[in-house]
Amino acid sequence: MIPQSTIRLILETAQIEEVVGEFVQLRKRGSNFVGSCPFHDEKTPSFSVSATKGIYKCFGCGKAGNSVNFIMEHEHYTYPEALRYLAKKYNIPIQEEEPAPEDTEKAGELESLYNVHAFARDYFVKILHETEDGKALALSYLKEREFRPSVIEKFQLGFCLPAWEGFTLHAREKGYNEDILIKSGLSIKKDNRTYDRFRARVIFPIHNLTGRVIGFGGRILTSGQNLPKYVNSPETEIYNKSKVLYGLYFSRSEIASAGNCYLVEGYTDVISLYQAGIRNVVASSGTSLTQDQIRMIRRYAPTITILYDGDEAGLKASFRGIDLILEQGMNVKIVMFPDGEDPDSFVRKNRLSDVEEFLNKERKDFLEFKTAILLKESGGDPVRKATVIREIVQSIALIPDAITRSVYIKECSAKMDVAEQTLINELNKRLREKFRKLIKSEGDTYVPEFRDPLVEQQQEIDITDTEYQEKDIVRIMLLYGDRDIFFENADESGLHKEKIAVNVATFIVDDLVSDGIMIKNPVYVKIFKLFTDYLEENKKPPSFEYFRDHPDIIISKTSADITNTPYEISPHWEDWRRIRTSAEWDRMRELVVNEVLGLKSKRVLMQLENLQKELQGTENEDAQLMILEKIREMKRISIQINDQLSRVITH
Repeated sequence: MIPQSTIRLILETAQIEEVVGEFVQLRKRGSNFVGSCPFHDEKTPSFSVSATKGIYKCFGCGKAGNSVNFIMEHEHYTYPEALRYLAKKYNIPIQEEEPAPEDTEKAGELESLYNVHAFARDYFVKILHETEDGKALALSYLKEREFRPSVIEKFQLGFCLPAWEGFTLHAREKGYNEDILIKSGLSIKKDNRTYDRFRARVIFPIHNLTGRVIGFGGRILTSGQNLPKYVNSPETEIYNKSKVLYGLYFSRSEIASAGNCYLVEGYTDVISLYQAGIRNVVASSGTSLTQDQIRMIRRYAPTITILYDGDEAGLKASFRGIDLILEQGMNVKIVMFPDGEDPDSFVRKNRLSDVEEFLNKERKDFLEFKTAILLKESGGDPVRKATVIREIVQSIALIPDAITRSVYIKECSAKMDVAEQTLINELNKRLREKFRKLIKSEGDTYVPEFRDPLVEQQQEIDITDTEYQEKDIVRIMLLYGDRDIFFENADESGLHKEKIAVNVATFIVDDLVSDGIMIKNPVYVKIFKLFTDYLEENKKPPSFEYFRDHPDIIISKTSADITNTPYEISPHWEDWRRIRTSAEWDRMRELVVNEVLGLKSKRVLMQLENLQKELQGTENEDAQLMILEKIREMKRISIQINDQLSRVITH
């Protein structure tokens, strides 16, 4: 258990913009920050972070919460795990015992997988540095690659002994059962024998965005055994190859700062570039580039620069990756290294300044790169050149932004010496094909459904629905519940007036409770009750931060959700437009009174509706008279309420 005092310290220390900024590229907009939502795919950023309120909110998918909620959502952590992550980030010590290895079986499968991977990483690192085989075979190999000790330590490189069961037996001795070792992929069971997957290999741990090890890559050091050069962890509950980029945990801040991500193929390419000082680099972890990986990069930078070693197979594979990047609305550049060179070897042979100069000089736009490769293959054949043009236009058609497509069409026209209108016609043909496929995906007999918006609106409106009023009342209590509004109280003569301070939460609670009006939404009821409990004990109502950081996740997320808005008035609005604007607090007394009266009005209408139904189902005259009397009373109350709201109501 984490002590409450430590939890409070973590919540007070964690800055929402810093926590979210680790995973999302944020831009300042007014008093808030905005970026692309990490929880769903979107082209236009709708993810907002309020540093003043300490909350985030996506106005696309609806996700909202505080720093702890964000880590829980993004990393699929439990509440204690998210607190531990933030404590580690801000160097806050937690006085609690770590679970013993033999207890991992009792934990959930996900946590067991994380634990066994962390155990394996530490084991492989120890073998590398503290055994004769580790030093003679693996450490000497890493030094030959000119990896410095500091970089070996940072990337947590290790070694697995050549023995068939070295790691497996050690893990079993420390309490890890065979089932979790096999599920993690660290051990393989075949013919009733369990042995190490990574034996006799240099180990490259693969981290998620919070730094936890989720898998491994292993490079063989011996030759002539008909073994693959690299072996990677299999897919598990915590490791999905298509959603992981090697090195992103170490490089994401550099990628965001540079606005560009270098994409390479191998682990050593990443480490060599990083060591040389080019740190905005990742690798696709032994898999072809995927849309999920591209979206991960897009959170931090708008541009991907692909570094290729120039082999024929790689060039062909690059076209698919380029198209995927274009389809995600990103810029894509390509750098080809000289024959026989890859990023790792090139960096080790050249000074940093020369490498940077080479990357800047040789970086080509996708159009220039693809055109040069395909035209070279066409050999001047007009028919094959026409095929090249169609393939180029097909790539341009994938770009979601119309203006960008138009610019590339102009460039293609000049480069290929083809009339621009001809290319536009071909582009439109491709776009129509794309649209038809989209329509067909809805079904072979797809027919757009016509909806009359007026009829639909009339059908959806429920004049007795109080959800909006309840939400706004709770929102006001959350943001301003601990502040005072003032009312004037005049004596009998009306000459002397006295200002009386009334707490916002006290006014709302007392007014609603005295009239027997209760909140219905179960989540809002929870929040309303917390205010009521404080007031019953004559305590000052809690501040917004109390609800934002509440251990009940539903209360915490709801508080963030209903208090954030996608709009804010620019501080320069009055200077630009000469229009006087007022903050919400400036009219808080009027707003509080109107919201409470609005809720009461809806509840009266609801009672009127129920009485009308009751009247229609009653044949007894005495009962009918009693119901009619109640209806008249409700109408009288409704008129009084709406007079105060300056409404005209007809019945």
